[in-house]
Amino acid sequence: MSDPQRPEAEQAAPSAPSAGVERQAGELAQLRTEVETLRSRSERLLANWQRAEADIVNLRRRVDAERADMQMAAVATVVGSLLPVLDDLERALNAVAEPLRDFTWVDGIWLTYRKFLVILEALDVLPMDEAGKSFDPARHQAVREAAGEAGKVLHVLQQGYMLKTTVLRPALVVVGKEAEPGA
Repeated sequence: MSDPQRPEAEQAAPSAPSAGVERQAGELAQLRTEVETLRSRSERLLANWQRAEADIVNLRRRVDAERADMQMAAVATVVGSLLPVLDDLERALNAVAEPLRDFTWVDGIWLTYRKFLVILEALDVLPMDEAGKSFDPARHQAVREAAGEAGKVLHVLQQGYMLKTTVLRPALVVVGKEAEPGA
């Protein structure tokens, strides 16, 4: 079935398309391999990026928590050293004789004392209201015992203070004890 008018190269053409198809199939396989390699690499890079992003979020949380702890420790240190001054102001106000209470300098001490308490409150430092409560060694320091309801705080000798939920200074208290028989 060869055509004498067509050259031999043209007559051999039917085998040429199969060589082209094989070459294209080889290129296609190579491209598929490259695509799979790139897909695998992109998945690995995405996973690494997600881990790095999670690490950054965790680091920020940890740094924020550490910063808050350091701020709380700084406030505790400063306020702890100033509480004796507050105690002195309180004692001075309690020691003022009745005839002197109307003087303006006493008002000045009272205003200073109130301003001190407002500043402490702004720093989340609050006095503990402990009279009548059950004795708690984490919040109270018993100075003495007296006749009264056993295990109850009868009287606060020195005010205790809390910084948020932490005891900054325990209250000095008188604790009740039951009267001994025959006493």
